[in-house]
Amino acid sequence: MNNILPIFRFLTLAAESGLKTALVTLTAVTGASTRNPGAHMAVAEDGSFSGSFSGGCVEAAVVSEALDVINSGKPREIRFGAGSPYLDIRLPCGGSIDLLFTPIIDGSSTADIFDRIRDREPLTIVLDIESTDIQCEAQSSNRIAVERAGSQLLVHHLPAARIIIAGHGPSVESLVGLSASYGIECSILSPDPVVVDQVRRLAGTAHILKTPAATPLLDPDPWTACIFYFHDHDWETRLMKQALSSPAFYVGAMGSRKTHALRLQYLEDIGVSVKDSARMVAPIGLIPSTRDPATLALSTLAQVVEHYHRNFTE
Repeated sequence: MNNILPIFRFLTLAAESGLKTALVTLTAVTGASTRNPGAHMAVAEDGSFSGSFSGGCVEAAVVSEALDVINSGKPREIRFGAGSPYLDIRLPCGGSIDLLFTPIIDGSSTADIFDRIRDREPLTIVLDIESTDIQCEAQSSNRIAVERAGSQLLVHHLPAARIIIAGHGPSVESLVGLSASYGIECSILSPDPVVVDQVRRLAGTAHILKTPAATPLLDPDPWTACIFYFHDHDWETRLMKQALSSPAFYVGAMGSRKTHALRLQYLEDIGVSVKDSARMVAPIGLIPSTRDPATLALSTLAQVVEHYHRNFTE
């Protein structure tokens, strides 16, 4: 998952500190690569940086090149790996990556991009290999990461995956912790004040559910997964109906196949169509018959990430 929020947070904070910066963009890949076109790094004039393009074999060279670009004030496109002028830098995979180095002259452009990413807007970053101009436009459902139009590069980004977890029990906390490590934002809805308090201690967003009715707190966009971890299934039916009628890309629930059969009947009784019910992934996760809370959380996160990539990446 290409979560670019930390990249543009870094650029925004560096600008606020008075540091000059450069945005580095992976524009093309030949052969194998650890990152796909459209990935970014950000480098500040003090040598600090955010992001990566490899397992550590080119980052030092990227930072060095970025510092030179910051000093020159001019963009530069460089190839690393096979066919590169840097004979001492080779990618272990044997391929090559093309990078565009863009010095940031006007910090307001990257601040605008950061705000749009934070607001979960699909966007296109427009860069130019001949100038320092950076623009940001609204993006439609384009699955091609990078396009060239003359001297311009159009880099398309969709919002990163987000997870809304409705439920209670230790699996909720486990999934919050794993998701945070992976870089996925979580929002928790639970009738259990202990779970809510523990999630907030983990710096997650959590809200108390006072009734099992539908709630405006369950507000998934098309890049959000809805997870149901209820042991008391009386809590889940109305919320599931709400999630299944939403644009969420994934809706999943824990429980056995027998439990899910009963759940489908409950959903039908409150007016959920067979088509909507069929969206439900249950039993949840990639690992069958998982009972351990930590393993269930890992199994769930892996499935959510797999669905996200299947739906939104090539």
